[in-house]
Amino acid sequence: MTGTLHRLSRRSLLAAGLGATAGAAAFGLSGCTTGTGARGGREQIVVAIVSNPQMQDAIGLIDHFRNDHPNIDVRFVSLPENEARAKITASVASGGGEFDVVMISNYETPIWAAQGWLADLEPYIAETDGYQDDDIIPTIRQALSYQGRQHAVPFYGESSFLVYRQDLFEQAGLQMPQQPTWDQIREFASALHNPAEGFSGIALRGLAGWGENLAPINTVINTFGGRWFSLDWEPMLNSPEVVEAVSTYVDTVRSWGQPGAATSGYGECMTHFNQGNTAMWYDASAMVSGIEDPRSSTVVGNTNYALAPVMETDYAGWLYAWSLAIPETSRHKQAAWDFITWMTHPDYFQLVGREVAWEALPPGSRLSTYEIPEYAEISGHYAEPTLTSMENATQENCMVHEVPYEGLQFVAIPEFQDLGTRVGQQLSAAIAGQQTVREALDQSQRFAESVARTYGWEG
Repeated sequence: MTGTLHRLSRRSLLAAGLGATAGAAAFGLSGCTTGTGARGGREQIVVAIVSNPQMQDAIGLIDHFRNDHPNIDVRFVSLPENEARAKITASVASGGGEFDVVMISNYETPIWAAQGWLADLEPYIAETDGYQDDDIIPTIRQALSYQGRQHAVPFYGESSFLVYRQDLFEQAGLQMPQQPTWDQIREFASALHNPAEGFSGIALRGLAGWGENLAPINTVINTFGGRWFSLDWEPMLNSPEVVEAVSTYVDTVRSWGQPGAATSGYGECMTHFNQGNTAMWYDASAMVSGIEDPRSSTVVGNTNYALAPVMETDYAGWLYAWSLAIPETSRHKQAAWDFITWMTHPDYFQLVGREVAWEALPPGSRLSTYEIPEYAEISGHYAEPTLTSMENATQENCMVHEVPYEGLQFVAIPEFQDLGTRVGQQLSAAIAGQQTVREALDQSQRFAESVARTYGWEG
């Protein structure tokens, strides 16, 4: 595998990264005051985060940070995933300076660090007692580095795997392998699907977005031997392997998936599974924080987990980390780091366990999380598949062919935010039955061709 970082101006990346969501992002920014001035000797920092459950827990615990840092006021901007991506990208790429802390992923981190848009966190880490950066899961730590230096630190990390209803499998006389194939998943989904009872055989994302439906779909493409681009940057989105992979995904969710699949994102699939309305769900390993939480889930005690379904590869998971970084434009970098330290320090996990629930610990960022006695006791059936998935989430393990880009569930080039969004829209339309898979992929191929030419492809 070879890696490529395409250096762009702020204007170029802003245009490539936002695409159709630029209007929404600009609207969101117009209503956001910076609020980063000092107030009677106190600093105010603005933190932009994704409104997933673990992040909402952090907001609920913020008084603990304030008690230890009385001179720092924290203001949160919390948005759904697609909106957060657009708003944070708009701010950082334009140098707007609205935010002191941003929640980004291992997609943005190396690209933005190469542009000089993120603060190097190594000096801050070195001066923070007990931070234990060597405790961060190695694949995640590497994914959040640029030129060997940390530019973001993980709040939680994830690969992908399959959760299933162990009780229903036993009742039906079915046995889930530790690592199923997609053919086996389809057989199980068909056997357990019962629409008359409002019950689906499987839940899969269909909501358009490079971080929504493309996340699981890309892992299917990878394990079927597909890829976005060849080593020469030739687009491959209508190759036989990609057509077979996407056809399998679309047919599976259309035949045995949840109602309204074309508009189902991570949150909707979580709700569908937690309410006991589906037999299986393939998605992010971070799902365990919701599925195993009796406050929000009706299936606690009836679940089990398997590795991501495969076809032609040894593994098929993705690698992702919701992480915290400091834009170079922040005027309050030390205060920003103090907040990041609080939210990603080993002590924070103890706080969540005591104040919220041990089931709610942010998973997949630190090895020591799985050594906490209270967490080890409740995570016995998903800790091993989580760590196995994350350890093996590499292109060597999860892809058939070498490619010129980094990433498993994304293509780590600046243009992918727009390209992935457009392709995700095409595939969502196929899931909705508005066009065929072939039509969706032929249009996606045309989108990819325009990007490939900027990387030297002359087709």
